Formats: sequence, structure tokens, C-alpha cells
Amino acid sequence: MPDFRMIDTGGARLRVAIEGNGPLIVMVHGFPESWYSWRHQLPVLADAGFTAAAIDVRGYGGSEKPDDVSDYAMEALTADVAGVADALQPGAPAILLGHDWGAPIVWNTILSRPERFRAVAALSVPFLGVAKRPFNETFRRAFTDKGRFFYQHWFAAVGPAEAEAERDVRDFLRKFYYAISGDAPLGTWPDKPAGATLLDGMVDPGTFPAWLSDADLDYYVGEFESSGFFGPLSRYRNHERDWAWQQPFKDRRIEAPALFIGGSKDPATTAFGALTDPIAAMRPHVPQVEGHILDGVGHWTQQERPGEVNCLLLDWLARLPRG
Repeated sequence: MPDFRMIDTGGARLRVAIEGNGPLIVMVHGFPESWYSWRHQLPVLADAGFTAAAIDVRGYGGSEKPDDVSDYAMEALTADVAGVADALQPGAPAILLGHDWGAPIVWNTILSRPERFRAVAALSVPFLGVAKRPFNETFRRAFTDKGRFFYQHWFAAVGPAEAEAERDVRDFLRKFYYAISGDAPLGTWPDKPAGATLLDGMVDPGTFPAWLSDADLDYYVGEFESSGFFGPLSRYRNHERDWAWQQPFKDRRIEAPALFIGGSKDPATTAFGALTDPIAAMRPHVPQVEGHILDGVGHWTQQERPGEVNCLLLDWLARLPRG
């Protein structure tokens, strides 16, 4: 296991898993995950001469768990990331790495603080600029108003989604992880009516794909049985607040070197089918982006294909200008 350190970011105390010495890479996980989602990257990056620091996002694991939905707004989460960077590498720009919700968090961290970070890498979720409207308006038009289920609509109300996830954490995680993995057959994520719950129609594969061992799942289950799901789910309850905060940056591009790695079977990579070429769609907003789409990979990019992801990361890092 890496070394753990509690860091006060000024807004929350975060648990940070740290390996190595050298230029800092701050690593940000997504939902429903943990610092542990970077277990295959931490030692590799440390061996390559970096300080690899994987945070528990506020609300998760060993980090502080504030009580209000607004405490999980993008403004606060980007400040947390910057606070970790300031604590571990003051006075020198750091590198960012994020997956799933961690990708929008790192994209927005460097967008709002370009002087503080020298490069950014993101897995699964591309950066398409500041949207013209809050995302909850977009998914209501595309799904909810048409009577179709969309998971973020189910997550929006405090209470029901927490109760479903916490009733049997292991069952919830197994079904959720499997449904959007590259191993799941087409249709495992069911098309269902807007009144459904997340787990309605979702399946447990019995034998889970090899990329998530029983020991790995045990760790995640223990974390969420301890932390609960209010904080993690509250990230989905801040779309309008996030959009308002982003408006000063709506005409700004991310000019730093950037890496994007997505999966051909990841719905987030194609914005739920809206993008045929996510990398081309990013370039007006991230001119220096280098992109890769891994064939057959689902949503859990760095866990499903750690070897390929690590090779791409190390190659990109080796070509960065010295900070």
C-alpha cells in the first residue's frame, strides 16, 4: 500500500495516497471509486520518477464528508485539487490525471487555474468546452422528457439513490461496474422507462471479469460501507451551480499539453452516442490534445487495461516539456 497523508485543502481534509519522489501528478478518481482505482498506476509512475498522489475525492473513503449538496460543486472540488498540489509541490506547476468524474474535475481545474498546472491527462470523459446550458437540462430533453430512464435523473433527488446503493453495497457495485465495462454484452445497461431505478434490469455476471478481483471488490465495498453514498451522489446534484461557476471561462481554451484515453465501449467517451470522433471534437477546446481510443474497453479504463494505459501515460509524460 502507498503512504497515506491527510491534507487540508482549505475547504476539506482529503486522504491522499502517495508513492514516489519527483514532479507531482495529482490523480482524481470518479464514481463510484476511490484512490484505489489508481492502484495499477501509482507504482509505475513512482518508478518513472514522479510523485504520484491519488486523492480520495471529498465525500469518499478517508476524506472529509461535508453535509450539504453544494459542498460537492465543481468549484469546491477543483479547489481541493489545487490545494493538494499546493501542499505537495508549492511553487511549481503540477500535472493532473483524472478518470470519469475525475476527468471533468481535472479539466476544470486547469481551465480555471492555467498557471498552476502544466499538463493534464484524462480518461473516459472528453472536454468539449463550457456547455451552453447546464447538463441536467440536456439530459432532460434527451431522455426524461421522452419518458426514458437516465441515471443522472435518478441520482438527482437526495435519498432514493442512496437507499438503493446502500441496501447491498456489494450487489450495487458489482452490477454497476459490470454494466458499463468492456466485458458486458450490448444491452447489459438496460433501456427502461424514466420511473425506473438504477438497478432495475441490471445483472450480476456471476463470475466477474478478471480486471476486478474479489480482493479489489472487498476494498471498494469496505470504503462505501464506511462512507455511504451521499457525497459521491451529490456530485450529480450540482449541474446548475457548476454551469454558473464556469461562465467566466466559457471563451477560454486549455492550452497546456493534454492526453485523452477513451474506450470504444465506453458510453462516456462518445457522450452517450453524440460524438463519432471525440478527439476531433476536443481539439477546438484543447488544441494540444493527443488522443487514443482503446478497442473493446469500457468505462473503467485504467483498471480494464492497465498495461496499455500505463504505456500511453509514460510515453506522453516523457515527451512533456520540463516544468
